[in-house]
Amino acid sequence: MRINPILTIAFLSIIVMIGYLLWQDREQLNLENNPPPTTLHLTVEKYKDILIERAEEQGITIIITDDIRTIEEQDAIYARGRTEPGSIVTYAEGGESYHNYGLAIDFALLSESGEIIWDINYDGNQNGKADWTEVAVIAKELGFQWGGDWERFKDYPHLQMTFGYSIWQLKFGFRPDPDEEPVIRD
Repeated sequence: MRINPILTIAFLSIIVMIGYLLWQDREQLNLENNPPPTTLHLTVEKYKDILIERAEEQGITIIITDDIRTIEEQDAIYARGRTEPGSIVTYAEGGESYHNYGLAIDFALLSESGEIIWDINYDGNQNGKADWTEVAVIAKELGFQWGGDWERFKDYPHLQMTFGYSIWQLKFGFRPDPDEEPVIRD
């Protein structure tokens, strides 16, 4: 088999470029200087409140059931259905969830009597549309990504704002600016 010299040079150039970028951002890669946050990102907090208000305007009351999580909390959730009793609820280990970086929230519906509703087909405002889907539409208009749109594992309660950052980048210390607005995609 003959090795194509152009592809070899291109491959080596990419490796050198990645190495250079990592070297340039070595301070950014230092997790001691950039530990995971302990509160929701300010923009996520702001849009979470707007989401609650807009849902209420549609006759839907939601409750935020989870927001920022520590790495240890994420590991405990990941253990469910694996090494701990219960059903699998996530495929993200500690450090692999946008919750760990203050960029995600989970929600549920709340009935008039205060009961938490996990039924994604529930139509409490009786307009012929599932309230869960209505909330997801509002959330996406605000710049959240909805776990219900995921192909592999549907996570209906989950909403996240990535600000264009991958989990890999977040794990290595990259963080959105505190006043950064969400990346809204159609």
